[in-house]
Formats: sequence, structure tokens, C-alpha cells
Amino acid sequence: MSSLLSAPLDRRGFLKLASLATGGLVLGYTLRPSGQAQVVKPADDSVEGSFSPNAYIRIAPDGTVTIYSVRPEIGQGIKTSLPMIVAEELGADWKNVKVVSAPLDPAYGRVGNQSAGGSMSVPTSYLPMRRVGATARVMLLTAAAQIWGVPASECYVKDGVVHHRDSGRTLSFGELVAKAATLPVPDESLVPLKDPKDFSLLGYRIGGVDNPKIVTGQRLFGIDQKVPGMLYAVYQKCPVWGGSPLSANLDHVKTLPGVKDAFLINRTYPEGKLTGLVPGVAIVADSTWSAFSARRELEVKWDKGPFAASSWADFTTQADALGERGKSGADSPGIIRTRHDGDVAGALQAAAKTVEARYFYPFISHTNLEPQNCTVSVQGDQVEVWAPTQNPGAAQSIVAGVLGVPLENVRVTITRIGGGFGRRLDPDPVAEAAVISQKIAAPVKLTWDRTDDLQHDHFRPAGFHYLKGGVDAQGKLTAWQSHHVAFGSTLTPDDFPARFVPNFSLLTSNLKNRVPQGPWRAPGDCTYAFVTGSFIDELAHAGGRDPIEFSLELFGDRKLVAGSGPRGRPYNAERMHGVIKEVAAQSGWGKALPRGQGMGLGYYFSHQGYVAQVATVTVTPKGELTVNRVVACVDVGSQIINLSGAENQAQGSIIDGLNAAWKQDLDIQKGRIVATNFDAYPMLRSPEAPREIAIHFVKTDYPPTGMGEPVLPSVAPAVANAIFAATGIRIRQLPFSRTDLKWS
Repeated sequence: MSSLLSAPLDRRGFLKLASLATGGLVLGYTLRPSGQAQVVKPADDSVEGSFSPNAYIRIAPDGTVTIYSVRPEIGQGIKTSLPMIVAEELGADWKNVKVVSAPLDPAYGRVGNQSAGGSMSVPTSYLPMRRVGATARVMLLTAAAQIWGVPASECYVKDGVVHHRDSGRTLSFGELVAKAATLPVPDESLVPLKDPKDFSLLGYRIGGVDNPKIVTGQRLFGIDQKVPGMLYAVYQKCPVWGGSPLSANLDHVKTLPGVKDAFLINRTYPEGKLTGLVPGVAIVADSTWSAFSARRELEVKWDKGPFAASSWADFTTQADALGERGKSGADSPGIIRTRHDGDVAGALQAAAKTVEARYFYPFISHTNLEPQNCTVSVQGDQVEVWAPTQNPGAAQSIVAGVLGVPLENVRVTITRIGGGFGRRLDPDPVAEAAVISQKIAAPVKLTWDRTDDLQHDHFRPAGFHYLKGGVDAQGKLTAWQSHHVAFGSTLTPDDFPARFVPNFSLLTSNLKNRVPQGPWRAPGDCTYAFVTGSFIDELAHAGGRDPIEFSLELFGDRKLVAGSGPRGRPYNAERMHGVIKEVAAQSGWGKALPRGQGMGLGYYFSHQGYVAQVATVTVTPKGELTVNRVVACVDVGSQIINLSGAENQAQGSIIDGLNAAWKQDLDIQKGRIVATNFDAYPMLRSPEAPREIAIHFVKTDYPPTGMGEPVLPSVAPAVANAIFAATGIRIRQLPFSRTDLKWS
């Protein structure tokens, strides 16, 4: 014990020491719970005499099944769920399955690129992975049938064993690999798939394959990587977006303890972009601590560029001026009409009640738990990358481009990721690490700190919405006018609920800016749902209607409604009907509550999933908010892959969505983010999380989709509308903390 205590104690050392003291973690470290698949490194999978019908499966003579997980694991459970799909069709015993994280490789092109984003892993991989498993199953069945001299139709597979129905004979997978390896691989498109009613693995609760390693602190994440001869780097960029270094006190920094080198990098890649390599100052040292310490003494003279005076207050003034001009329609400079139908002006004039409102939301950060990092080794024109990236193909491309080496010379190992939410689709830390490694001719691990993460994030876009709607004497929605003032050159206004309203007009404007922006969990939907869901609630109350009844009437008896416009997607009104009705029943909608308590409805179609939520809140007269309960009804198609993983994603989405809606707020002054750490950027704390979260899955006869994003958008309008029901205070801005909730 004394030797452990005398050594430097990192996080893993602490966990191992704690396991010796408590005993509880020892079991998790040394034992594999029943039903828990093993996880191995790619180097461990080579076994002589194995059977590999395709790039995704290897079956060893001892019956062990290795399944390659080819997409990044960012906490969405895909490293468990995709192998489950293969194992289900294969008929493997999950206890005998090993899961290997595969590197970026064209051999895995069956599922498209190896990225993870947009909740697309399941919808793009479900059928291909079923066919992968089914192909191997058919070959094993054929091998057994040939050994026994019987028709393959008389055989079946269960738990890693092929059975002959009539004789009761059995052969394990391990006993069949030699014979199966001699058979031709059948056409995957022709192999029979299981009837879902016969599934014995999909739809059940399976623990994450990495869970034992995570709780025992083993090295899985990008920030854990170590390679021989590695040095450690930080990269200081101008706090003002678009700025570049003119000079720095490099001679002094090079004399500091542990520092190996310090130098300017004064170029961008791709040229002129803010979401790739940008100019800065690199410091390379013998440890992360030495590099961080040296940066505190770094002094840089910056060219701050043309946007050094921009601010959130100025953006707000510009947006309001555009919003005022937009009231007269699209015949005004800077205003574009993207969709229009019917007679909006006439319908608003004829409406029994009209409501006009201004909604807005700020830029916010991804705040990944694991800060941005990357390890790169450049040896001549050969490059090795170890990166927690959601998009390994983009990482490979940017390294090849910024270093000027052939694409095929860049090998990318995908590590587990400590939170992505869209941020790690952009590979700028990979580009920074690559350029630094090339410059110093040694492997380097680059690590950002929390200030880097906050000030140089690719932020969730901010926006302003100027809305006007009308209802007739029966309280039916008859007119909808929306003007979206955005911060992007590519405008993607939401066309819900316009496609369900007879008279509508959608306008857009764009504010000139240099704020780096990127996808944030459920891009677009994460903010549009708050705006549209809250304004629909306003119109329901204006018409004297119950929000559930009002919303069901909005969709009418239509089934599939084709979308149009930049965000136009087919919209199945029947499926939305289903989740709204179900959430009303499951939440006890309509029961009387005392003043200060309220229930609110939110719903949205996001990433091919249909979700409705009801939040129940309490607001004290002093304005203290408690979210008591959230009930979510979720339609993501015909099959939940891993029930525990799906529930985890739904619950996490609700907490994440509430965190963003209630707490997160970034101010911009002098062309930069003001906050530098969590002391100025508050996050949701455990006591503020909902007291109860209930998830109900509504199964429908549609292809399954992912669970990483569909549930998040509708929590914000549900809670905002519940606050209105409790207090009569209407929230029209995010975060909720900007609004005084005191009532009497």
C-alpha cells in the first residue's frame, strides 16, 4: 500500500486504490456479470482457425464470437446495440460475445461512413447488421446440415448451438467453424431474417459492454491515450473569433519548467474557415500540467480582426429592427420569404383572437465532460491518429489536407468519447494536434481546458422568432406568421406547424457575424420545438381550448404530410396523434392542481422520432421552480434495440434538454464569449433534476430509428407551458432563468 501512496495518483490510480479499500470495485473489475458481453482490443481477436464470413464477425474454435463495433461510442450505447443486432440474427449466446471497437476502415462501408450523429446509427445500420448476422447463421446451419446429412430446413440455431429438430443432435459454433469456413458466402440480400416475434435479445435490457471498464477507470477515452515518446501540448487561440497572433513572449515560455518548444501557427485550414485549424500559439511540454502552467505565463499580441466589437446586445438590436420590418412581409431588404400559402393577412384580420410574440434563445456550448483532445504521431508522410471523434472520416481528411499527405497514409483509431452531442463531428482539435506533431517531429497529445471548450466551441446557433397567429371563434388555428432571424448563411427555418395551417407565411433573415457554430444535439429541433410548442400553447389558451384537444385538431385526420422547404421532411400526423393521446393518458392530463402547480404539453417530430411530453412543475410565490415529473411517450418505430439503453437515452435527453432550457446562457462582448468556466456558466445540479421521469415507448410498424436526439426537443416547451399553467407567466426566452417567476 505504501508504494501506491508514494506514486503520483491519477484518476485510475485512485479508483484502483479505492477498490482495494472497499472491495466493491474489485468484483466489478475481476468478474463479468452473467449476460455481459466481453470487450477486447482489436489486437486480441486473431485466433488461428477462426471463421469470418464478413468483416464484422469472427467465430473462434472455442465458440467465442467477436463482433466489431464500427461506429463511435459517445455514450449513446451504440457499441452495445449494434453488436446486439448482429448477435440476435446470428443466434449467438451473448455471454460468449466479445465486442471490438473497429478502426476507420473501408471494409466497414456497408453501413456508410463510420460517423455517429443525427441519431442515424440505428436507421442506417439496423437492416445491414441483421443481414450480417443472418448470413453467418445460414452458413453455420448449412455446415451442420452437411455434417449430419440432413436438410438445413430441419436445423435451427439457439444460444450459439445448431440443433437438429428430429434427432436432437447439436453442434456448437466452435465445432462448426472449420466446416463453415469452406462454404461460399451467400448473397446477403437473399438470406432469411428472423421474425421479430422470435427475438430473444433485442428489446431486452442489456448492460453496456464497456460498463465494467468505465467504473474501474480503465483507459478507454481519447484523453487516456499514451504512446511511446509522447509529448503534451496546448494551443492558445485568439479569444476573438477570427483573430490571429502577431507576436508572443516565446523566448520566456521556452525557459519554463518542462517546456520543450513554443511557436506560432499562423494559418487556417480549410482556408478562411472558423471550424477547422485557426491561427494560434502552441506550447509543447513533458506533461499536460507543465503545458497548462506555461500557458498561464504566455503573453500574446493579437490581431483581433473586424468583429472585435460585436456583442449579444448589438445582435439583439439588429434582430429587433429586422423583426419590425418583417411585419410588413417579405418586401423589405434582408428579409426572405421561404414559404407562403393562403391569405395570411386576411386570415389574421378575420380571426376572433390574435397573438403576437417575440421568442429568442442564446448561443450555448456543448460542454462535453471530456474536454477536446487528440493524440497524433506524424512520422514523415505516415500519420497515426487516436481521437475521440464522432466523424473519423472527417478527421482523416483534415489531417491529410493540413499536412499534405495522402489520405490512405492517415490511420485513425476511434476511442470512446466522453460526450459529443455534435461537437465532435468537427475535427479541429485533430488538425491542431497534427500540425503540432509534424512541427516537433514527435507524437503529441493535445488537450483543451474548460476555457478553450467554452470560448472556442462551435456553438448551438442562437435565434430570434417574431410570431403572429390567429384563431377563429371556435378556437381553431387559422393563421400562422413566423419571421426567423438567424445567425447562419444557410437558413433552415422550421416549417412546423405551417404545413398543418391553411394560411401561413415563413420569413427568414440573417445577421452578419463571425460566431463559429455547429450541430448541437437535435440540431434546429432543439430550439424550434421551444418556440413552436410554446406559441401553439399560447394560441390554444387564446382560443379557450385545452392544449391537448387543440393540438390533436391541428393535425386533423391526415396521415402522411409531405414536407417542403429547407427543413421539409415527411411528417406522419397519425404517429404524432398516437404519442399525444398516450402521454395525456399516462400523465393524468386534466386533473385540477392548486395555484403554483401546473402541467404543460410539449411535442415534436425530431430525427424520425415522434415524441410527446407532459411536465408537472411547482413554482413558489418567490419564483423557485421545481420540475416534479416528466412523462414522455416515444415512437421510434417497430423495434427498441436495447431497452435499458433506450430508456437511458430518453432520460438523459430530458435532463440535458432541461439543463439547456433552464440554465445555459452565453453572453458575447467584444467579439468573444464572456464565460471562461462553470462559475459563470451554470449547469443543472442533481437536486434540480426532475423528481420522476417516466418513459413509455409506443411501438408502430415503421423502421426503427435512433434514440440520441428525438426526446430532447419537446422537454423545453413542456416545462415552459407547465410554468404558465402554474403561474400565468409566459416564458418566451431561453434560458428560463432570464424570466422572473415570482407570482402572488
